[in-house]
Amino acid sequence: MLRHGYAGEGTASRWRWMLVGFDLLAVVFFVVTTFLPPARWIVLADYGLGALYTVDFLARLWAARDRLAHLLKPIVIVDLVVILTLLAPAVTESLLFLRVLRTLRLLRSYHVLRELRMGSRFFARHEAVIFSALNLLVFIFVVAALVYVLQVRSNVQIHDYLDALYFTVTTLTTTGFGDITLTGTAGRLLSVLIMIVGVSLFLRLIQTIFRPPHVSYECPDCGLQRHDRDAVHCKHCGHLLHIPNQGG
Repeated sequence: MLRHGYAGEGTASRWRWMLVGFDLLAVVFFVVTTFLPPARWIVLADYGLGALYTVDFLARLWAARDRLAHLLKPIVIVDLVVILTLLAPAVTESLLFLRVLRTLRLLRSYHVLRELRMGSRFFARHEAVIFSALNLLVFIFVVAALVYVLQVRSNVQIHDYLDALYFTVTTLTTTGFGDITLTGTAGRLLSVLIMIVGVSLFLRLIQTIFRPPHVSYECPDCGLQRHDRDAVHCKHCGHLLHIPNQGG
């Protein structure tokens, strides 16, 4: 039963879509609560999410065919760390950098979306755009979280996650208003890293969202569905293609 829920077809695919939506809502909660002062209800909510993630973790472990191999997967290790940050807030709040890993829970959605590839025509048609948008979302959240963690205690210009997100987006988009700057050696090095590596990755992800590198067009000979935008021949069978395009 559990194995069907996590890997089956039909109604099981709806369950996995619900898991993707739950992960997105949980990450929104993680981000929003950084703007709020410490409160008992936030701690209780963390415990509740931690309990739900623990149940999900144990269910996946029970449904796995090779449980040892399952435990060694990087995404499972990330799940365990996220659960730790939720169930032990008194410990992990002193290790603020662990809060960054909560946003990495979105990586679980990659795995789920791959499983849904064959079960949704919409996803199959827009797979490249969906993954690029998810890549962009994870990238911005993680970079902003790093900025927040490294600067919130030493930089008077960064009070909450919104300040860090604002700095990250203005830097990645090369707007650079200059009203928020990172301080200290670590802050300057992070700024350099964002400007050199981050901007390049950001622009690449934006490009793949609005102009995906591949198009969906079925080869009439071998049936291959995905081709380069400027493909003349099918790279699988060599059949001459006639992919409609608008030039450029």
